[in-house]
Amino acid sequence: MLDPKRRSSSKEVTNLIQQEGEQILQGIDNIVTIKKTSQLLEEDNLVHVDNRIVVKVDMKSKDSHTFASGLVIRRERNFNNFNRRETQPVNCIVISGDGIPKDAEILVDHNAFHETNRVNDYKNSFESEDSEIVRYYSLARYECFAWRTGESDWVPLYPFQFGLRVFQPYKGLLDGIEPQPLKDTLYVLSGDLKGTVVKTVKAADYVIIFQERTGREGSLLVFRPNGDEKRKLEEEAIAILHSETKKVISGELLIGFTIQDAKQLKDIVSNN
Repeated sequence: MLDPKRRSSSKEVTNLIQQEGEQILQGIDNIVTIKKTSQLLEEDNLVHVDNRIVVKVDMKSKDSHTFASGLVIRRERNFNNFNRRETQPVNCIVISGDGIPKDAEILVDHNAFHETNRVNDYKNSFESEDSEIVRYYSLARYECFAWRTGESDWVPLYPFQFGLRVFQPYKGLLDGIEPQPLKDTLYVLSGDLKGTVVKTVKAADYVIIFQERTGREGSLLVFRPNGDEKRKLEEEAIAILHSETKKVISGELLIGFTIQDAKQLKDIVSNN
């Protein structure tokens, strides 16, 4: 019964109610996590067709962040962020695909998870509660960028290669002036052009924002230096810039994903 004479609860009672609510939510979240982990580890018998890769994906994989201490917090992305590269999942587990080991981790296009690619009526019913946790898709190979197994490095998938943007540092007398990006210029990290700076067509680079093994956000830049013969796409690397390549090697030019993380080549190599 409510006491009409009592107009407000004490601070201790309010805190207790809040703690009980948090414990209930935490318990629900733990149940969902256990169920999701179990489903991701299950054996799957789907088989791919030509030029497609069958995967399963945790649709909420980007909705958490792990600190260096091991503390994990929820990071709901879909409420105040309209950049789908940052909000949509891209980390998948391979079920079946030519030239890619089963259970390998694969990075895919953030726009690949639509109904055309979805595998329905397999383990979880269409539009059921389970479908929002783990989903199954059959993706075209051109929607997949790179794969890896265990603790190994990323391996690019044809026709993609890895790169970094190139930046010109400020050399004046003022402090705090940011480096400026060189337009349509990339330092190549893989493939035949590895170790060179190339001039590209406009808007050639695409940065994948994914969830790293550490539980924190990672980035990987891909482009098609040799085009895509199968899809009749032009070569995106149009010239090798020898002068800029020497400047990157000497440290006169910086490389990175953004202005904030641009570094000299020696610093990036030492960190890897």
